[in-house]
Amino acid sequence: MSAVQSSPAHSNPAYSSPVATARDYYNSADADTFYHRVWGGEDIHIGLYEDDEEAIVDASRRTVAHMTDMLGEPQPDWQVLDMGAGYGGSARYLAENHGCRVTALNLSEVENERNRAINRSRGLDSLITVLDGSFEDVPGADDRFDVVWSQDAFLHSGARERVLQEAARVLKPNGVLIFTDPMQHDDCPDGVLDPILERIHLESLGSPRFYREACARAGLHEIGFENHSHQLPRHYARVRGELEARESELTGTISPDYITRMKTGLGHWVEGGKAGHLTWGIFRFRKPRA
Repeated sequence: MSAVQSSPAHSNPAYSSPVATARDYYNSADADTFYHRVWGGEDIHIGLYEDDEEAIVDASRRTVAHMTDMLGEPQPDWQVLDMGAGYGGSARYLAENHGCRVTALNLSEVENERNRAINRSRGLDSLITVLDGSFEDVPGADDRFDVVWSQDAFLHSGARERVLQEAARVLKPNGVLIFTDPMQHDDCPDGVLDPILERIHLESLGSPRFYREACARAGLHEIGFENHSHQLPRHYARVRGELEARESELTGTISPDYITRMKTGLGHWVEGGKAGHLTWGIFRFRKPRA
C-alpha cells in the first residue's frame, strides 16, 4: 500500500509504533474511500502494467495472478497466510481459483470488515479467515502454512526482521515465502528518501540486501528475486493521474487536505523511482526441510 500520511498513532501494546500509525491511517474514512475507490478496489498494491494508461485494477490483479503462477500449481489443501491482506483480493483469488484455505491477517479493522463482507457475498467464508492483528506477532502454531504471502506491507513495520522471523516460524518445512515490498535501492544515497519516509512515519525502507540477509538469518533460502523496479514509478504515477482525473467526483467523500497531501506523497514515490533510488519486485524464499 505504502502511502501513509500524517495521522496520530494510538498506543497499543500489541503494535509497534509504525504499525500502530499505519493501523490508524488505514482505519480512517479518507484512506478507506481512497484505496477502495481509486487505488485498485480489492487489490491495493503495485501493479504489473502493460502500458502507462492501463486500468489500475487490471494491473494490480495481474500482480496477484503472476505471483500465483510463480508458486507453481496451488493445491486445494494448501494453507496460505497473507500478511497485510488489505481488502483480501489476493486471498479471494487463491480461494476462488485454486481452493486454497487462506488466513488474511491485517491490522486495519475497517479494511477487514470490508474483506469479510465481500467474502460473505461470494460464499467464501469457509475458505478465508480474516484476522485482526499484526504480522510482527502472528497468531498460530509453528509449521502451519504451505505459503506465506505478502504484498507491499512489510515496509509498515519498524521491526521487519521480526516479521520475517514470524513468517519463517509459521511456514511448514519446504514452504514458500513470497512477497513484494517498495524498497530502497541497495546503494541508495543517504537522505534522498526523507520526503517519503517523513510521510509514512518510518526511519527507513527495506532493501533487497536487507531482505536477503534477514531471511538468511531466519533460516530461509532464497529462490529468486524478479525485479520489476520500473513498475513502481509507473504505478504511483498512474494512481496520481487517476486521483487528479476524479478529484471533482471525490469532493465530499474525501477531504481536500487528504487529496492534496496524497498527490504530493505520490509524487515523491514517482520521483524516487525514476531517480533509481527505489526498487520493487517479487521475492521468493523457501524454508528447508527438517
